[in-house]
Parts: sequence; structure tokens; C-alpha cells
Amino acid sequence: MKKWIILLGFLVSTVHAAHVDWIQVNGAINPITLKYITSALDRAESDNAECLVIEMDTPGGLLQSTMDIDKRMLSAKVPVVTYISPSGGRAASAGVFISYASHIIAMAPSTNIGAAHPVSMMGKDSSKVMMEKVTNDAVAHIQGLAEKHGHNPEWAEDAIRKSVSITEKEALELGVINLIASDPVDLLEQLDGMTVQIDDEDVTLETTHSEIREHEMGWQYEILNKIADPNIAYILLLLAALGIYFEFSNPGSILPGVIGAICAILFLFASQVLSINAAGLVLILLGIIFFIIEVFTPTFGILTAGGILAFIFGSLMLFKSPAVRISLSVLIPSLIIFLLLVVGGMVLAIRTRLTKPTTGKQGLIGEKGVALDALNPDGQVSVHGEVWQAASDEKIPKGENIQVVSIEGLKLKVKKV
Repeated sequence: MKKWIILLGFLVSTVHAAHVDWIQVNGAINPITLKYITSALDRAESDNAECLVIEMDTPGGLLQSTMDIDKRMLSAKVPVVTYISPSGGRAASAGVFISYASHIIAMAPSTNIGAAHPVSMMGKDSSKVMMEKVTNDAVAHIQGLAEKHGHNPEWAEDAIRKSVSITEKEALELGVINLIASDPVDLLEQLDGMTVQIDDEDVTLETTHSEIREHEMGWQYEILNKIADPNIAYILLLLAALGIYFEFSNPGSILPGVIGAICAILFLFASQVLSINAAGLVLILLGIIFFIIEVFTPTFGILTAGGILAFIFGSLMLFKSPAVRISLSVLIPSLIIFLLLVVGGMVLAIRTRLTKPTTGKQGLIGEKGVALDALNPDGQVSVHGEVWQAASDEKIPKGENIQVVSIEGLKLKVKKV
């Protein structure tokens, strides 16, 4: 009996063993990141985790998503730790706000934090008065976060107004962060015994022997997050443009239109997440229209040149935010391949339209044959080994060589060669 009690106690202690929830946030902050962090906080609260660690490496992101993440973190019922990692990583722009919204900030060696000017977060420039209002609002917001969790408010204001950025050592000296940790084990050892306030109550962390439970982004979020990547979104836009172009230049082919429509819808989803510049998108659409018109009404390359220029400038200005932009290693090759495919397809389409038909009734025009009867004006002729009723405006003797001038119904109009 005693053995069963010991075994039961062991099982209970195993089920309720102390654990730390761990998630990773890499890349731009967007609505997908918001859902990911929110669900992680909900899970950590329901599972009574010692704390939630957000391992972060971000260039910044969208303002609304950042503010919503801050609100959720401020209402968290478990301690939240932002760990800026790995080495070489950063918490820029939106990352600074998320860090300040957490109870504890930690950084790995060779990382940096800062550059939180609102231009990077808003994704657009505005009038001087409007930018001053936005900046002041951002300063007030981050100072409120700093006051709640004891982070340095003066440096946070400089990060916003002056876009300053500092290393992990400077951040520790200035009181911006709480500690520097080389790896997860080091982080948990240093967190052990630290006290934070939740709902005006002191909570002491016990993390030394806690189990780390990593929660990766679910496949649904992974797919949506990949689509929301500016490089993937741009490729989807190019595929949508190619599909639409080839469908219009080859009506009835169906497959290009289907692929183009699907890619266009996926791009529309990405545009809701990313900060899209309307002028850039309009230029790209204008380029597609120029390409299509060139196929049906050849302008000796004028519309093609205009379409290429519109596509290049539209691609360069497609995203408004400096924190959300297309990598040149993706932009240049993708754009070159796209333009080569479009121009190649255009040349083939124009050549096909200008080439004389070789099959069907239209293929008979200009072909030569032999008069089987004397045409005066009607009779029979042989063309391509086929016997046709024919008519001529001149008398043609039997056995004379003839050439097809036109087709009227099932009768050929011919002339003597």
C-alpha cells in the first residue's frame, strides 16, 4: 500500500512539476505574431507556468499589432520575460515596446535594442505636426510601460525621439534590461529568485529546476506568417500577375487564370498584414495592363517599356515601412525572371497573331492547286489533295495552276497563276 501511495505522489508531482513556457518570435511583428503571443499567454496562465519566455529577434513591425500585444502582456497573470536572442539578434522598433511591456528583459551577448522611432512603426511619413503627435503618444505609452515594470524611461524616450540603439552591456548599465544570459539554462538560473508584481502582488520566480516547454507556432500560423513575409507576398503578387497576363494573352487556357486568382487572394491577405503602398500597387497593376494591351494592339514596344518601368518602380515602393521590405536578393532575381517570362510570352503571342494560318479554311488562302474543270466562272479545283468548288473572275482552262484568293462559305475564289 505504501508503494502505491509513493507512486501516486510521484505521478502527481510529475503532472504538477514546475515548468517554463517558451516561444520564439522571429521577423516582423504583425497580426499573426499577436495571435501567437496571445495564445501562448492564455496557455501559460491555464497551465500555471512559472513564467512565459518570449525569445525575440525582430526588426520591428506594425503599430496596431504591437499595441495589442502590449495590452495583453500588461494583463498577464504570469510573469513575462522577453529574451532578445540569439547573438546577433535585435529588438528594434516594435521590439522595444514589447520588451518594455514584459516584467523582465534579458539579452544574449552581442545583441542590441533600440531605434524605436514611430516612422518605423507607423510605416509612413506624415506632416510635422502629425509626426510630433505620434511621437509624443509613443513616448507616453513606453514611459507608462517603463513605470509599471521598472525599466529606464529616459533611455526609452531617446530610443523613440533620437532612434538610439545600444548593446546588451550598455542596456544593463543603463537599467534598460535586467540581465544578460548566454543561453536558456543561464537565463533560468538568473531568473530564479527574482520578484515581479502581478496584480499588485509580489511573485517570486522558481525556475532553476523548471522544465522548459517550447511551443512552436502552429502550422496554421506558420503558413499565414510565411504568407505575410514581404518576400513571399511579393512572389505571390508576381505569380498572380503572370497568371492573369497569360490568361488574357491565351484566352481559355484556364490553368494560368486559376493559379493567378489563388495567388491574388493570398496576396490580398498578406496586404492586410503588411503595410502596402497604394501607389506601388497601382503601378504594378498598370504595368500588367500595359503588357496585356501590347499583345492585342502591338505598339512596337512602347507599352512594354512603360509596363517594365511601372513594374520596377512599383516593386521598389510596394511596402511603406522600412521595417517591412523586400530583400534585394529576392527582388532583383524575381523581377528579372518575371519580366523575361512576360516579354517572352508577349513575343510568342504577337508572332502567333502575325503568322499566316497553316490549318483550317484560313490556311488555304494563298495556297496553290490545279483546276479539275474549266472554270467559267465555276468549276472544281484540287488544293492539298482535296476537291473544292471554286469560282474565278477569269476563264481558267482545265489543268491550269490556280491560287486561292479567298473563301466564301464552302466555295473557293481562285485566280490563275
